[in-house]
Amino acid sequence: MRKLLILCLVTFVLVLVAVSEPGVSRAIKPTIVPSPSIVPTLTPTPVTVSDLTQKTPQTLGPLEEILAKQKLGSVWPANPIKYAVRGAVAAGVPANTIVLLLLLPIVAFIIAVTRNVVGIRGFGIFLPAALSVVFLAIGPILGISLFLLIMAISTLVRLTLRKLGVKLQYLPRMALIFWAVVIGVLGVLFAAPLIKSPALTNVSIFAVLILILLAEDFTRVQLGKSVRTAVSLTSETLIIALVSYLFLTLKPLQNYILLNPEITLLAVGILDFALAKYSGLRLMEIWRFRKLIRN
Repeated sequence: MRKLLILCLVTFVLVLVAVSEPGVSRAIKPTIVPSPSIVPTLTPTPVTVSDLTQKTPQTLGPLEEILAKQKLGSVWPANPIKYAVRGAVAAGVPANTIVLLLLLPIVAFIIAVTRNVVGIRGFGIFLPAALSVVFLAIGPILGISLFLLIMAISTLVRLTLRKLGVKLQYLPRMALIFWAVVIGVLGVLFAAPLIKSPALTNVSIFAVLILILLAEDFTRVQLGKSVRTAVSLTSETLIIALVSYLFLTLKPLQNYILLNPEITLLAVGILDFALAKYSGLRLMEIWRFRKLIRN
């Protein structure tokens, strides 16, 4: 347990340093302006990043543009949701919110495939899906770094209580761990002037809450089963969330589901039903029992 705690702390420090060091160099892009009589000068050009979870012109502009370019026919029977999307956007609903909602069933299907077909476990479907949105909002590096910090603090509090012989009921103990985690996250945020990471300064409270939720599941599995099981489930949850995050960042997929919501929702529903009928061996089980299957 101590080795796990030390590993989490060291990993967090290394990743946080990796995030903070290149942040300034990526934020400014020098542009050389040649002149025959004047010494070349550097003009800083800010690089804007499109974040699907934020209501910014860089995010909404392309989505609203492709909606405006699409030509629709009659409402029934093929275009009711398309017209509903345009009505919602015209009423002020952000287009990125609609895209994220349409992406979530796809993410849930991907998570179900990784569990039922591949054999990767995890903490349900909701938590990996929410974690993938967190990675989309603050980046996977910072997200994993904050999670390692939260997990290290929760493990440290649990070990301290055990060493001191303090016996608490489950909910008060989790409240105490939550208190310690908030102090730790506040410490990182207070160090933002020194770290100078744009992703850290823009971190959302909802992202922190979802990461704390994952740490709570980690602690509960630690108490109920073993540290090895908790680490395994948590690692696999992070892997599933990263895979889902990659699908969330696909621009062609975002554009397609926005322009074809009827086909997307119908196809995902059919795929979910077909996946529910699958009862064969998982890929990891085939690999695990490959010698037995060959014989």
